Amino acid sequence: MATISQSEFSFTGQTSFYRGKVRDVYTIGNKALVMVVSDRVSAFDVVLPRAIPYKGEVLNRIAAYFLDATKDIVPNWVLGVPDPQVTIGLPCKPIKVEMVIRGFLSGHAWRTYKSGERYLCGVKMPDGLKESDPFPEPIITPTTKADAGHDADISRNEIIANGIVRKDVYEQIEFYTKALYKKGSYMAAQRGLILVDTKYEFGIADGKVYLIDEIHTPDSSRYFYADGYAERQQKGEAQKQLSKEFLRQWLIENNFQGLEGQTVPEMTDAIVEMVSNRYIELFEKITGTSFNRHGNQNVEERVLKNVEAFLKTL
Repeated sequence: MATISQSEFSFTGQTSFYRGKVRDVYTIGNKALVMVVSDRVSAFDVVLPRAIPYKGEVLNRIAAYFLDATKDIVPNWVLGVPDPQVTIGLPCKPIKVEMVIRGFLSGHAWRTYKSGERYLCGVKMPDGLKESDPFPEPIITPTTKADAGHDADISRNEIIANGIVRKDVYEQIEFYTKALYKKGSYMAAQRGLILVDTKYEFGIADGKVYLIDEIHTPDSSRYFYADGYAERQQKGEAQKQLSKEFLRQWLIENNFQGLEGQTVPEMTDAIVEMVSNRYIELFEKITGTSFNRHGNQNVEERVLKNVEAFLKTL
């Protein structure tokens, strides 16, 4: 299958380039950022060795779907989506925290809770919960936004006290985070899903806060199937998930959590196909539309053509 593992474009007017964990970002002067969502996949802050067919397209199209649906809540950075694997947007100065919001005890929060710890990012989690139980109300557990390596948990008070984000700006993005999670949860429920937890990133342009990057994708979010959720909780069974947690669990079972000295297990063709199918399943479930597999289409040639055509309109 055709994939974009590492893009190497040279767009008209390009002034700089940045490669993130899974996104390649091209700066076009001071007027636009071209974000190419690659097919790379990361877990435990490590980019895994094999690209996943259709992953970039799935992430980009789901993000576009939700960014369009939430632009009445908070302005976002998107100028256009000229290609299934590309978003072009307004250059913003990123706010150096990721706003993680959790409605249910799962993933990192559950691993922390299971260890006996009851505080996460300065927020107290109530006693007596079991894995996948809902919190009385969603909690915000921010992380630092690392340029490289691991993001780290941080509390609201630490963010403000250390001057990472001004208090008034933090309160604004906190408000946006809660409103976005509420809307995302409602949209998920319409499709028979539960939005368990997710993260948002914000940036500033001309003194104004914008929602940036992707939202409500399987890379940034965790979903449960609503059907059977209560029964599985009652029986103490694992919830059926649509998220990247299945990939993390596979890595954990194969003795990899991104720690020093650990080696990424072999990603066989079967594993790669399974991961690809999971991403496509989420796309179809959350959007209610079918995903068309384009086979061995020349993806990079298509991207170049579509981006150059859009840049001429700016």
